[in-house]
Amino acid sequence: MGGMQLLRTYILPRIAQWAVVIFVGVTLTFLIPRFSPINPIDDMISRMTAFQTIDPEAVVRMRANMEDLYGLGGTLLEQYLAFWKRLLQGDLGPSFQNFPTPVAEIIGAGIPWTVGLLTTATILSWLLGIFVGSLVGYNQHRRWAQALERVVIVIYPMPYLIIALVLLVVFAFYWPLFPMVGGAQGTPALTWDYISSIFRFGFLPALSIVIGGFAFRFIIAKALATTEISSDYVQYAELAAVPKRRIVTSYVIRNTMLPHVNDLALSLGAMFEGALITEVMFGYPGVGSKLFTAISVSDYNVIMGITLLSIVGIATGSLIVDLLYPVFDPRVRLR
Repeated sequence: MGGMQLLRTYILPRIAQWAVVIFVGVTLTFLIPRFSPINPIDDMISRMTAFQTIDPEAVVRMRANMEDLYGLGGTLLEQYLAFWKRLLQGDLGPSFQNFPTPVAEIIGAGIPWTVGLLTTATILSWLLGIFVGSLVGYNQHRRWAQALERVVIVIYPMPYLIIALVLLVVFAFYWPLFPMVGGAQGTPALTWDYISSIFRFGFLPALSIVIGGFAFRFIIAKALATTEISSDYVQYAELAAVPKRRIVTSYVIRNTMLPHVNDLALSLGAMFEGALITEVMFGYPGVGSKLFTAISVSDYNVIMGITLLSIVGIATGSLIVDLLYPVFDPRVRLR
């Protein structure tokens, strides 16, 4: 397949699909809160008037001002067009709960924590799962491989909540090596004390993600490796006395990379919604914690902002996977 033909028949259709997914996702994000039985303006006004008497005319003016401020004034079509205009300008509106703090500022404060934690933990669990799973799949008749597989099979079905709770109880309560909540200690600065506190506070949340992600990727990698070792080129490499480490890395892992790359790209794309349970369990100040707080107080603007970020992230991750397929699989280029 030539370069122009690849661009026309493969790349451009996938970019168009990416744009459609984002358009539909943004439209649904706009519509769902507006068809919710709970009106955020009514909810806020009821909280403000619960313990004090306010003039009815003042309430009417307040409602009109708040509807204009939060983009809820006018017809549904006018709201939709204004929503897209603000969105393209990077304006997600103010927070209901933390008025007048902009939603973009609230999300921006949580993104570095979530990206730092989930990127590190996801890539580490991905690398460990692929390598160890492929190694066990290739040496599936060895006792150590069978023992390791039994351990992973026990861990895999455990709910993530249980894994996180065990780590908290053991390493933060009974054996307090790590803090229970928080993201760092002290004033943010490029000092060893502050940077080391980031690693100390993030170790248990990262470990909980790595354990669960490793078990899942281990099982997938082992299953793919078990199928791959019966192929002709692996059998020929063994007959040619190719070192086993090279067979695992250059033959088994390399020829099973497509689903692993797909998994990694989608996992990294989904990080912008935050590891909700992880951040809530460990009191970690990322996007997931802010999403949980927003849901608890019906802060729709923050919920919509994080949802939009997640939609764009997942759609972009899928696009990257599709665009990388011709690199990893020559068959796509030859079609």
